[in-house]
Amino acid sequence: MRPSQLTSGIAAGRLDKDTLAENFSDLHAPFTAHEAAVEADRCYFCYDAPCMTACPTSIDIPMFIRQISAGMPEAAAKTIFDQNILGGMCARVCPTETLCEEVCVRETAEGEPVEIGRLQRFATDVAMATPQPFARAASTGKTVGVVGAGPAGLACAHRLAMHGHDVVIYDARPKGGGLNEYGIAAYKTVDGFAQAEVDWLMGIGGITLEAGTGLGAELSLDDLATKHDAVFLGLGLGGVRKLGLGLGATSAVDFIADLRQAADLTSLEVGRNVVVVGGGMTAVDAAVQSKLLGAENVTIVYRRGKDAMAASGFEQDLAAQKGVTIRHWAQPIGSTPDGMEFEYTTQGDNGLEGTGETFTLPADQVLAAIGQTLNPLDGLDHADGKITVKPGGATSRKGVWAGGDCASGGDDLTVTAVAEGRDAAEDIHNSLMEG
Repeated sequence: MRPSQLTSGIAAGRLDKDTLAENFSDLHAPFTAHEAAVEADRCYFCYDAPCMTACPTSIDIPMFIRQISAGMPEAAAKTIFDQNILGGMCARVCPTETLCEEVCVRETAEGEPVEIGRLQRFATDVAMATPQPFARAASTGKTVGVVGAGPAGLACAHRLAMHGHDVVIYDARPKGGGLNEYGIAAYKTVDGFAQAEVDWLMGIGGITLEAGTGLGAELSLDDLATKHDAVFLGLGLGGVRKLGLGLGATSAVDFIADLRQAADLTSLEVGRNVVVVGGGMTAVDAAVQSKLLGAENVTIVYRRGKDAMAASGFEQDLAAQKGVTIRHWAQPIGSTPDGMEFEYTTQGDNGLEGTGETFTLPADQVLAAIGQTLNPLDGLDHADGKITVKPGGATSRKGVWAGGDCASGGDDLTVTAVAEGRDAAEDIHNSLMEG
């Protein structure tokens, strides 16, 4: 008999293909041309617009919305791509509700912001159906090695290629895209968009991707410094914190990556009772997708309160809408024959403290989403577990820059990584031309 949501333990195929296809369809349906025009007309086209200030990549939001309103989506996309070459992905995954849309004048006055993210997606989708509007400058004869084919590395590589430099991207994974390909909920980037965006971006020319090659035994920072005139590190955070306590938890990051790469969702195993430990976007993505795969009960447990969760209010609400339970002020302390044991927590004088009161949740599958870490690199200064960088991304080692999640400063967001990769490329370009 085929497994169902009531089948005990961990099982594949809890839901049929049609149900899974519906569950993992586009989270936000794209605008039609008419819908985009109507929504664009809601914009006040503010002078000194707060939405533009709130955007980490400083896209001229009023300008691109005005261009959509005037029936020029390709021009709107060019305005976006000038600042954010991964504007298509950011339109899908950016927490706009806490960035541009949160400060929209319409939101402040009426509680209904202009849907900037969906308008950005409309414009970029139109433009990405054609070759990109950027061309390479004449070759400079300089080469740059970029480690990591995620948002920071891709943005850096594209800007460097525009300036005429030859770029080689090294990535340990078999595909480019980084977090966009392996770490984001499947219902946010449907139809293979992450790879389509990589292919479109690399269409500028001058960029080579060496997949399956990362820093380690086969490639060192010294090797890269010898082979290239400059090096950019967009490594992301490769290490995963473990729960310990003998709980047998698996990484939520790996769970999401496996799901993203699965050719057949019915082949993925998921527990009847799933517990996710953590409070960030990864925790929500893992929990929601567990529910969509057919888990009967999915619970996120976070050690602090709702307001302390790194996941946005929108993401928390989405989890609740999909049937995920979120329990706050509790931490795992062990396992029992019946499931996973937690202790209630409170904020004491010396930080977070256990209260001594406990409860148990049934748990066939435990997913840990308690943060990722960087494996330190020899020869570079680090602070707070990340590579120390100056404005522009220069590290303590001459000729080496860094950006994105692996670098100090900034939020761990796709859009922030893009901004840091872009700005580092400009700094690298200036340095190479001065040299």
